[in-house]
Amino acid sequence: MTDDSALNTRKAAYFDTIRALGRRERGMGLVACMLGAILLIWGRTAQDAPFWAVVAGLVTIGAGWLLFAYVIIRRTRYVRAHPFDPQS
Repeated sequence: MTDDSALNTRKAAYFDTIRALGRRERGMGLVACMLGAILLIWGRTAQDAPFWAVVAGLVTIGAGWLLFAYVIIRRTRYVRAHPFDPQS
């Protein structure tokens, strides 16, 4: 059984391109979710924490998840517009 190294190279480059789409947004979404979780925990556990900390934590977590959803939609649109073509 032989494999075509040129095909594997093109396929790896295609997948690397897809993985690179939205890398900054994914990182920002992760940071937002972590910051939101910290705010939420602080707002719920600290004795004199303000109520806005809980609300801000939930909003920040929601914003992080919206960034993740945006990246998924962006990747899906890219893959549909640029399908992998082994003949290219």
